[in-house]
Amino acid sequence: MNQRIKPITTFFIPALLLFSACGGNEDANQAATQVPDYPVITIQPQTTTLHSNYPSTIEGQQNIEIRPKVEGFIERIYVDEGATVREGQLLFKINAPQYEQEVRTAKAAVQIAQASVNSAQMEVNKVSPLVKKNIISDYELESAQFNLESQKAQLAQAQATLANASTNVGYTQITSPVSGVVGTLPYKIGSLVNSNTTLTTVSDISNIYAYFSINEKQVLEISGKFNNGPSTKASLAAMPPVSLILANGAKFPHPGEIETTSGLINTATGSISVRATFPNPGNIIRSGSSGVVKIPLTIDSAIVVPQKATYEIQGKKFVYVVEADSTVTSKAITVMDNDDGQFYIVTEGLTPGEKIVAEGLATLRDGLTINPTTVNTDSLLKPVAHKDTLR
Repeated sequence: MNQRIKPITTFFIPALLLFSACGGNEDANQAATQVPDYPVITIQPQTTTLHSNYPSTIEGQQNIEIRPKVEGFIERIYVDEGATVREGQLLFKINAPQYEQEVRTAKAAVQIAQASVNSAQMEVNKVSPLVKKNIISDYELESAQFNLESQKAQLAQAQATLANASTNVGYTQITSPVSGVVGTLPYKIGSLVNSNTTLTTVSDISNIYAYFSINEKQVLEISGKFNNGPSTKASLAAMPPVSLILANGAKFPHPGEIETTSGLINTATGSISVRATFPNPGNIIRSGSSGVVKIPLTIDSAIVVPQKATYEIQGKKFVYVVEADSTVTSKAITVMDNDDGQFYIVTEGLTPGEKIVAEGLATLRDGLTINPTTVNTDSLLKPVAHKDTLR
């Protein structure tokens, strides 16, 4: 009984294994011939805006060093570091009693000179009728008049000395020349100071200046875009508002304007110095800060490709173009500089209507057949979000 079953079993098992092997090979062949899907975008000209970033240093509208005009000891300090002051507000008082003594001495000299003038005037009044009556000669009257003029001159000199002494006393009270923010206070009460001593700095930061440099190539590009006549001022006025990114990455909420440029290009760096002005309500930004000025440049009929749709070899950028038979071919392109970090403006290498692979370039090679899936370019160019509130 067992001998009859054995041949059947021996035949059935190899047949089963052969059938399984055939089915496995068929699945492998199907996997090998499956065409991969890739997102593809169609090149279409569009209006876009580039932003060029320029590191900048920020200064207040005015940074004024406060120095005493007279020598003495600091008697009082009326403000604290970082305080907001108005023009004419009292900041320091200098203890200099010698100037008060000079005022008293000058006042006494004025009184003496005034008495001498009065005496000389009496002499003129006495001599004048005698001359008219020919009792004395004209010489006596002229002499009295000359003496009167001399005494008046001495009185004027004494009054000038008093005014100068009073001015020096006024210098012992130091006021703010502008409205702004007080800097550090390196000297305390009792310190001896003079005209070479910087007591503090008052910064007018109601407006702030952002200073940055642009290279020669960028200057020519911007000048060509916003050339509004022979006047440099008119060309600057035609430029769009610029924005400021602060050191913490926050976008300053108030736009600024480029107001001035230097007249010469620095031969050592090949750049030109530029100043942008921003309003600073609430004195949010302080002098000495740093930031990045963003200058927008709008381009009409631009060919835009996402940066992730490109790859780079030996400093040259390439894209994969989808041919009519759904195969891909690498193609070199030339792009404009762009600091936005999302897309490139292609100046050479692509024409409207061409299709390129948008993502997954690492797995592509020339001649590979793909299944192109059309996607919207806008979905690949999400704007970079900046924080609009300051921390």
